[in-house]
Amino acid sequence: MATLVLCALLVNAVFGILMAVLVASADTFVHWRIYTASRVWRLGLRGEERMNRFLRYTLERRGHRVLHARTVPEHGPADQLVIGPGGVWLVHNEAWAPGTEISQHGGRLFVDGRTQTKLVGGLTARAEAAAEAISRVAEVPVTVTPVLAVHGGKLVRTPFAADGIVFAPPLKLIRWMRRNPAADRSPEEVEAITRAAVHALPIGGRSLSAAA
Repeated sequence: MATLVLCALLVNAVFGILMAVLVASADTFVHWRIYTASRVWRLGLRGEERMNRFLRYTLERRGHRVLHARTVPEHGPADQLVIGPGGVWLVHNEAWAPGTEISQHGGRLFVDGRTQTKLVGGLTARAEAAAEAISRVAEVPVTVTPVLAVHGGKLVRTPFAADGIVFAPPLKLIRWMRRNPAADRSPEEVEAITRAAVHALPIGGRSLSAAA
């Protein structure tokens, strides 16, 4: 209302109405972004379903293969394994409360001022074990890069790397994966690595239909 009155006084009523609509739209958009970013955390979820949808409509349409809810033997679950021309990524999803500060200092991850040794150590070990298992079946060296999709929280800047892992909200993380290839593989090599990963990493957790 203040915007409407001010702009009407300075210019005219039509301009005032137009500016009021623009300000209201911007305010609605900001609140919508905050709501959607925190929705996973409020529902007590970790973000796999949300990331599955983003991957389905982005990388999977660009020649990448995505394996969902696999298990790395002796190391636990892999939310998504993305296999594409630019490399192989093990995607882990975490949801934090909207006000939680997630940042890096000195190359290390901090969440509300505390280091996350268990989280980053477990994810790094999982990616290394996945690479070893896939390489053994594929009979070629395969590197698996761990990345973490952040749902909610307050990131000081994105994407950022800490403890050897890239952190970003889902869409920014997908964009980073596209723009930072770690390999140069043909479609045939992508398929071969995908088949090897299917054999090396059994299905675990929720089924594909449940995650859709």
